[in-house]
Amino acid sequence: MRLVFLLLLGLFGAGLWAPTATAQQFVYQPTIPAFGGSPLNYQWLSSSAQTQNAFKPGRSTFRRDPLANFERTLQRQILSQLSRELVANRFGGDFDPTQEGLFDLGEFTVEIIPGLGGASIRIFNELTGEETTVTIPNF
Repeated sequence: MRLVFLLLLGLFGAGLWAPTATAQQFVYQPTIPAFGGSPLNYQWLSSSAQTQNAFKPGRSTFRRDPLANFERTLQRQILSQLSRELVANRFGGDFDPTQEGLFDLGEFTVEIIPGLGGASIRIFNELTGEETTVTIPNF
C-alpha cells in the first residue's frame, strides 16, 4: 500500500513540477529593400528578376522598318490592281455578284451564291481541301 501511495505521490508531484511550454512572438521581416527589407537582398532579387525576364533587347516585334512597310504596301497595291484587272477581264466591266455562278480557276473553284443578306463567295482549294467564304453584304 505504501508503494502505491509513493507511486501516486511521485506521479502527482511530476505533474506539478512539469516544465511549462514557452512560445515566441512571430515577427514579419519584409524581403524587398524598398519596403523595409534588408539592403543585402537587392542583388538576389535583381538577378532573380533578370533570369525570369523573357524580353530580349533588339528582338522586339514592335519596331517596324519603314522600308519593309513600304515594300509590303507596294505589294498589296500591285496585287489589288492585278485582281481588279483579272476580274474585269474574266467577267467584263459589269461584274454582278448577285448572279449565281461556279467558276473553275485551275486549282481553285469559286462559287457565287446570292442570298437575302448579300452574296457569299466560296473559294475552294482543290489541292489542299481548304475553303474560304467571303460575304458581300447588300447596302
